[in-house]
Amino acid sequence: MAAANPTAEETRLRESAGQAIASQRWQAAEEALAALVRRVPDDLHAQVELAQVMLRRGRLREAAACMLQLARHLPRDAGLILKVIRCLLGAGETVAARACLDLLAQAPRPPAELLAAQAHLRFQIGEIAPARVLLEQALAAGVDTPGELQLHAMLLQFSGELERARAVLQRCLTRWPQFGDAAVAWVNLGRQTPTDNRLDALREQLHRLPRDERRPDVTFVRAQFEYARFKTLHDLGRHEEAWPALASCNALMRELNPYDPRREVATTDALTRMTPAPAATRDVAAGPTPIFIVGMPRSGTTLLDRMLSAHSQVASAGEITDFRRQLHWLTDVPAAAPYGLQEIARRAGELDHAELGARYLAQTRWRAQGRAYYIDKLPANIQLVGFIRRALPQAPILHMVRDPLDVCFSNFRTFFGNISPHSYELRAQAHYYAQYARLARHWHACLPGAMLDVHYETLVHAPEAELARVLAHCGLAPEAACLHPERHPGPVATPSSAQVREPIHTRGFGEWQPYARQLEPLREALEAGVPAP
Repeated sequence: MAAANPTAEETRLRESAGQAIASQRWQAAEEALAALVRRVPDDLHAQVELAQVMLRRGRLREAAACMLQLARHLPRDAGLILKVIRCLLGAGETVAARACLDLLAQAPRPPAELLAAQAHLRFQIGEIAPARVLLEQALAAGVDTPGELQLHAMLLQFSGELERARAVLQRCLTRWPQFGDAAVAWVNLGRQTPTDNRLDALREQLHRLPRDERRPDVTFVRAQFEYARFKTLHDLGRHEEAWPALASCNALMRELNPYDPRREVATTDALTRMTPAPAATRDVAAGPTPIFIVGMPRSGTTLLDRMLSAHSQVASAGEITDFRRQLHWLTDVPAAAPYGLQEIARRAGELDHAELGARYLAQTRWRAQGRAYYIDKLPANIQLVGFIRRALPQAPILHMVRDPLDVCFSNFRTFFGNISPHSYELRAQAHYYAQYARLARHWHACLPGAMLDVHYETLVHAPEAELARVLAHCGLAPEAACLHPERHPGPVATPSSAQVREPIHTRGFGEWQPYARQLEPLREALEAGVPAP
């Protein structure tokens, strides 16, 4: 640990590192921290901070090696262990991070804040049930913040306990009426009705919220309440009133998260320049096989995940980022780099795809829960199909395809927070769809048979036949349970978590029609040059 009586030079280095980190001068921060670690090799906090800076600079493998070494000899310092866990997760070392969390769980009489921190990390990993247990212990021990209450409601919703989630959100909004996360979560729990909605409260809070364009936090909360107002009015069928609320929400979110079409085109260009050779046949260590579900967001990927994971041989891993994290680890490209995927694509020819596949399996196979297959459902992995096919030739890839206008409107009307900037403007949404469609066509052309197209419309209208085709592609026999995803008790952590608790339905078709006039720019942009994938 750090020396009890640091020298003047050690103090100077520590202060220099802190100032460099605060101003995001990562090279200077690394130099100061490296010098500090050389002078005080047992300063574990400095070692962790050094690894965090290495991650920022793209030295993922070096940072991971340092943290893996430290994780083998952790002191009884909960704060330090939490830092190590976060660093390990950033480096793609999920298995080691879970082992550190298991170590924390052995602490006698942990304080409420430590329980809450563990809950957030388990949730980040995708372990819904353990996260819920820890958070409920933290709440019972005295944690009392709107963020913790909203997370509790979310975990209840993901577990299918919608009424309990509603009660928690009601409690949260009564005490913190301007907490936007809870306002959004409330309307997403289910359809709002004339006798059960919060429209008046939403209007009142919008009126009370300050209008300060210089404060992004205030702008974000206003957008959240405008979205909640839209969702309520839409559910009530008051479409003429709903559209201005949605337009207001998305205009605010565009200010915070402008879409960069040049970057999207450059990324697609880089990926389509890849012409991956067919993967060489090789032995793969015995164990569960991943099934990838890719496509546009809001294309029906969650429904397909729920249907498949109702099978006795299939578990759902949820929306995990492990494959992309292993790509970043293998290439030493920072995960936060704005053009990171372009750089990864440029280095594609140098990659050891066997190592990529082995690392991915090593970090994810625990998610199979004893079953033969596990689903990795991350729509954005459509960008990585070429890498997945080379690294994991045995893994089925299922590509969800949905009507362009339906899927684009579904994105436009969903509040994604500070991700998916394309979803907040109609022409940006059409542009993003065009890049997705171009990429899907490229994978089909250069890797024929690599991914199976699954059409949302067919899956909903003729589920038995379409699902039989999907199961056969995956090497699985049909099971009746797959046709009743609403009976599946497992958690589901996506924006569709409430809807997929219902039987398969057709409400998702043509939801754009009440807004046909306002959506004319989207329709024109799609028809102008966006062929189906």
